Amino acid sequence: MALEKKKEFVYRVSTVAEWDELQANDNTLGGDLDRRTGCIHLSIINPVKKVLKNCFQGREDLFLLQVDTAKLGDGLIYEAVDESNSFPHFYGPARSFGPLSLDAVRKAKKLQLVNGEFSCNMLTESLN
Repeated sequence: MALEKKKEFVYRVSTVAEWDELQANDNTLGGDLDRRTGCIHLSIINPVKKVLKNCFQGREDLFLLQVDTAKLGDGLIYEAVDESNSFPHFYGPARSFGPLSLDAVRKAKKLQLVNGEFSCNMLTESLN
C-alpha cells in the first residue's frame, strides 16, 4: 500500500563492501536484512540520521547513496513500519526482489563519524 507520494530521491545507507559490490557488478541485492525481507531498505532524507543512530551506531564503513526514484519504477513501495512512520522499500520489477542498479544511484558520499554523529555534505545539503 502506497502511503505517501514518491519523492524525487530516496537514500540508502550502504557499507563500503556493499558500495564496492554495487560498483563492481552494476547492482546489489543489499545486505542480510534486505535478502531476508526480499526488498532493499531505503529512506527519505529526514529520518536518515535516526536510522544511522538506531541501526549503524559506531560504524565507520558507511556511504550515503542518493537514489533516483524514477529509475526504480513501480518496484518502489512506501510501507508503514509503525503507526507514524513509513519507509520506501525497493522490491524490483513485479515485486520479484530485483537488485538495486548502479544506474539508479545519483550520488554516493562517505559518511564521517565525528563525536558519535554521522555527517556528510550530501546529508547537510539535503536537509537545508
